[in-house]
Amino acid sequence: MATVAPAYAPRAVATGRSRLDSIDLLRGIVMVVMVIDHTRDFVHGPALRYDPTDLARTSAAIFMTRWITHFCAPVFVFLAGVGAYLQRMRGKTTGELSTFLLTRGLWLLFVEVVVLHALIWFNLDFSFIGPLQVIWAIGWSMIALAALVYLPLPAIAAIGIGMIAFHNMLDGVTSQAPLWLVLHRAAFVMAGGSLVWVQYPLVPWIGVMAAGYAFGSVYTLDTDRRVRIVLRTGLALSAAFIVIRASNVYGDPSRWSIQSTPLFTAFSFINTTKYPPSLLYLLMTLGPALIALAWFEARSISFGPLVTFGRVPLFFYLWQWVLAHTAAILANIVAGKPFAYLLLMPPAFFNVPWGTGFHLWTVYLCWACIIAVEYPLCVWFAGVKRRRRDWWLSYL
Repeated sequence: MATVAPAYAPRAVATGRSRLDSIDLLRGIVMVVMVIDHTRDFVHGPALRYDPTDLARTSAAIFMTRWITHFCAPVFVFLAGVGAYLQRMRGKTTGELSTFLLTRGLWLLFVEVVVLHALIWFNLDFSFIGPLQVIWAIGWSMIALAALVYLPLPAIAAIGIGMIAFHNMLDGVTSQAPLWLVLHRAAFVMAGGSLVWVQYPLVPWIGVMAAGYAFGSVYTLDTDRRVRIVLRTGLALSAAFIVIRASNVYGDPSRWSIQSTPLFTAFSFINTTKYPPSLLYLLMTLGPALIALAWFEARSISFGPLVTFGRVPLFFYLWQWVLAHTAAILANIVAGKPFAYLLLMPPAFFNVPWGTGFHLWTVYLCWACIIAVEYPLCVWFAGVKRRRRDWWLSYL
């Protein structure tokens, strides 16, 4: 992540299809994977009375269904930082970029707190707000980056990498101060009479976006050199994960241990902490993601539907919540099961009578149906963004 181009002045971004498609393809892949997790929350979640990564109770299929979705948020936030640097390369001045990041960050906070609340829970009861997730983290990270862009690029890289590498040193702090909980611990806090579920504390997500912004400078380089840097960075992060995790000393609040089978021992090794994202969690996810990004670009790999999803990420994200919730209601209606619990707010949503929810195969069936519905919607909206240049489209 520390490798940055020597020139800080904006340069015209190359418009080669493979480069643009490689970024959108990676984003599209993790978005499709993300839908598995949110579909599982609604369709399978009520039937699962335990954490799917609890090795004492889970199965291999349930564990992997949850674990594979760990790649989504880090890739979203990191590529949002890369995208911010690409905005600069396309001609925005530092002031213009800062203003865009600030206003888009504020907009995303509104989307998370107000719009997504209605889309996720199908009600406007704001006595409970949350869970505040990746859009919340991206919004605040953009606001922070709006200030950081005035610093030299090496300083931004150092801040980002420092937050990622060293924030686990603060794991022992047990303060219950609301600001500390918002910054470093996934927790419930009271705000204005509402109970707020902060699932994505802001540290080190701000660092992930800052590191992504600094890493975006590699796109000022020629293709061959860029691919080499992306690949070597991905390999280095993946190797660092293996070495640090094997030491079992630092980088994650939980330690891995020998389990009853070799497979579950491997699960223990990769079962890192997401809330907040530990150093090892980020190394485990961003390393392979960068390897894939280099591979996509080196081989000019492009798969149309996934690229389309990657070009309209917020539009896709908003719709998938509506579709996941609707799919769960329809599944209950078809199966002759009650669905009133699907209109409840948490924690009541996760405290429902036995017999609700479905087997894992139903989750995957609903997931496939959601992706099939999403595709024509995203094709239409991508066409709108391609044909029009209205300022508000850059916020969607």
